[in-house]
Amino acid sequence: MQNSPYFCLINYYQKRIFNGPSKEHRPNPIVEMGLFMDADGIPLSMCITSGSDNEQTTAIPLEKKLTQMLNGKKFIYCADAGLGSLSIRNFNSMGGRAFIVTQSIKKLSMTLKEAVFNDYDYKLLSSDAPVTIADMKAFDKLDKNNKALYDDNAYKIIEANKAFDLGLYEEKQLKNGRTRKVKSKATVKQKIIITFSRKMMEYQRYIRNRQIERAKKLLADLDPETYKKGPHDVTHFIKRTSSTKTGEKVTDLYEIDLAVIEEEEKYDGYYAVATNLNDKAKDIIEISSNRYKIEDCFRIMKTNLSAHPVFHQKRERIKSHFMICYTALLIYRLPEAKLNQYGTHFTIENIIETLNNMEVANIEDICYMSTYTNSQVCTALNAVFGLGLDKKYYQPKELNKKIIKISK
Repeated sequence: MQNSPYFCLINYYQKRIFNGPSKEHRPNPIVEMGLFMDADGIPLSMCITSGSDNEQTTAIPLEKKLTQMLNGKKFIYCADAGLGSLSIRNFNSMGGRAFIVTQSIKKLSMTLKEAVFNDYDYKLLSSDAPVTIADMKAFDKLDKNNKALYDDNAYKIIEANKAFDLGLYEEKQLKNGRTRKVKSKATVKQKIIITFSRKMMEYQRYIRNRQIERAKKLLADLDPETYKKGPHDVTHFIKRTSSTKTGEKVTDLYEIDLAVIEEEEKYDGYYAVATNLNDKAKDIIEISSNRYKIEDCFRIMKTNLSAHPVFHQKRERIKSHFMICYTALLIYRLPEAKLNQYGTHFTIENIIETLNNMEVANIEDICYMSTYTNSQVCTALNAVFGLGLDKKYYQPKELNKKIIKISK
C-alpha cells in the first residue's frame, strides 16, 4: 500500500456563521465546510455549502471534482461513520477507488453483533498470533512482560458482502415528491475489521464512572419538576419508575439505571471500520487512525488562522474568507511536511512565530539587517529550503534573488 497511488482522507466540519436554518435546529445560521486532505495532512480541496444541507449529499459531488483534478488517479476515501453512507461506499467501489469508513458496532444487525462478541478468530494486530478477548481483559497490565500486549490490539475480520444490516440509511423518493430515509441493506463488497483495545476499554470505563458519579450527585438534589432526560448527557444513566395505586397520586422513583450501564460496557474497547481493501488489517487501521489530522486542520484554521467566528453575510465574502484561510493552511502544511521529512517537527505556533519575526531593517539603502535571532525552527527551515536566511546582513540583490527563488 505504501507504493500505491492512493491519496485522500475526507471529513467535514460545521461553522456556525451563515445561511441556515441549521439541520440541528440551532437558532444560529451556519455554513458547512468540506475538506479533502491527503495522508500527509496537506489540504487538497474544499467546498462551502449551506449548513441545512445533509453533509452526505455534498461528499460525492466534491469527490467527483477532485477526481477530475487528480486526472483519474486512485485514492482511498477515508471518513467517519457520518460520511459513510451506502451510496458513498458504492461510489468508492468503482473507478479504482477504495474506502475506509468508521462503522458503528451498535447499529449492526444481530447476526453481525454475534460475530463481534463471540470470542473466536481474534488475532493480535502486531503479529497475527491467536488471542481471545477474555485474555486481553484479564492479563496483569502492571507486569512489565505484558507491556507490549497492553499496547497491542486484538482484531477480527468479518465479511459483509451479503445483504447485512449495517445500520445505514438511504433516501427513497415518494410518489408525492417528498423523500424519506429508509434502512438499506449493504450489498457492496466489503468487510468489517473489528479491533479491541484494553487501553481504550479502561479509558471509556474511566469516563463513564465519572459520569455515573455526576449522575449520583444529580440524584441527591433532583427536582422532579425540572428533570429532563437527555440522550448524551449524564441523565441517561438515570431511570424514572412511576407507580400508583387506584385513585392515588403517581409516585416517581429516580435511580441509577444499571441496565444502561451494563449495555454500554459491552462495547468498551471495541472499534470497527468497513473497507473494500484487501490489504493487511494493520495497514488499514493505521490509515483510519490518521483521520485526526483533518480535525487538526480545522483546529489550526479556527485557532491560528482566525477562520471562526466570521461575521460576513454575503455569500461571496464568506467563500473568500474561507478560501484565504484554506490557502494559509496549505502554505503552512507544505513546509511542515518538508520539516517532518527532514526529521524535525515543530508546532504551528513555533513555525508561525518564527516566520512572523523574520523581518529585516533597511540600513540607509546600503544593506538590510536582520532583526530576528537564530532559532531551531529557523535552522531547520534553512536546511530544508536552502535559503540561507541565517545571516546578520543582506545585500539588496541577494534578497531579490531569494525572493525570485521562492516565487518559482
